[in-house]
Amino acid sequence: MTNPTRPTRVLVLDHVGLTLDATGRPDPSQVRDYVDGLDGCRFVEGAIPGAEDAASEAAAHTIHFHYRPDISTPAELREATKGGVYDAVIAAATLVPEDVSFPAGGVRIGAGTGNMASASWGGAQGRGGTAPLMNTPGVNCVATAQMAWKALMHVAPDLPLASLSERVMAGRFDTGRDLASVPTRKLEGRRIAVIGYGNIGREMVRLALAFRMDVRVFARSHHAPRIRGDGASHAATIQEAARDADMLSVHLGLGPVDPARGIPANTGLIDAGVLEALAPGAILVNFDRGELVDCAALDAALASGQVGHAAIDADVFVDPETGAVSGPMAPYLDLVPRHRARLCLLPHAAADTDHPTRVAGARMAVDQIVRAIRTGEVTNPVGDLPDGYTATR
Repeated sequence: MTNPTRPTRVLVLDHVGLTLDATGRPDPSQVRDYVDGLDGCRFVEGAIPGAEDAASEAAAHTIHFHYRPDISTPAELREATKGGVYDAVIAAATLVPEDVSFPAGGVRIGAGTGNMASASWGGAQGRGGTAPLMNTPGVNCVATAQMAWKALMHVAPDLPLASLSERVMAGRFDTGRDLASVPTRKLEGRRIAVIGYGNIGREMVRLALAFRMDVRVFARSHHAPRIRGDGASHAATIQEAARDADMLSVHLGLGPVDPARGIPANTGLIDAGVLEALAPGAILVNFDRGELVDCAALDAALASGQVGHAAIDADVFVDPETGAVSGPMAPYLDLVPRHRARLCLLPHAAADTDHPTRVAGARMAVDQIVRAIRTGEVTNPVGDLPDGYTATR
């Protein structure tokens, strides 16, 4: 519940604009103007005013969005939120730890909510809390799919652009004599397995079909007619989709927590059996949740050559004092000493580095949190719907 004696305060973590202003800093002006244009809302850059400046705050029953992209660690977030001064939060990549409370709810800009661990809504899966957890699915699906394809096309087709360019510029390449030394294989006719048929999975399929690839999709059976109508094949199991595939791209999400294991149901879903079904030397792309891939199985598959290249985009957090690395990327870092040349590891940047996407997601998040606070209507709920709230589209 919010405090009736003061404005409702929403903490906005992460940048909500990625183009640079005149000072060279990310510019939040598009979201600021959007918030200030909403009835009873105000965009505030910086922390809550001190007691001597409290009168500058508008009357109660308004909503203030406090923009604090300077907060980046759990310790900084705990310090900034002491005393329950914020009621809700909007975040993109910043980790919101379990012990930081936001009684009016939280929104994650993007689809996944792995960084939204607050107990207020029952952790990252939104199970059993008293506040709503929401996300903004679909807003970044095109950006994510395009970046996944960028990673895939870094190695396929396998024309060594950088080295060829260097040789040409150095006058060390003759088309007639040397071209036969760099055979390549086009994408047309090759098989790609797409795991999951949500917004991002569908965009991946569209791009694969544009390259005239053989596309197999693993998804729930009710998606089969649409998958076939889009021009791809439906597979009833992940192994069936992966069989003899030259590439596998996973876009399935972690799913609900499995009570027996105490972890999300899809953790480690891309296991040794799936990797063994691929064509030898296949490319694995995981721009979804890092936990979806069994790292031990990937280690073995890279060592044997069954997987020729893996591109992973997952959250990674570094303690500024100790340098300790955590988050779903951490297990993949153990593979670097053995497989550096065949790994591409990214900090969950695919969906979060496009300016129009971030602005659109932030505006959507603002609308969602305002609606939840004022009417109890929850758009795009994640997990359980707490008492006193209703789901709406």
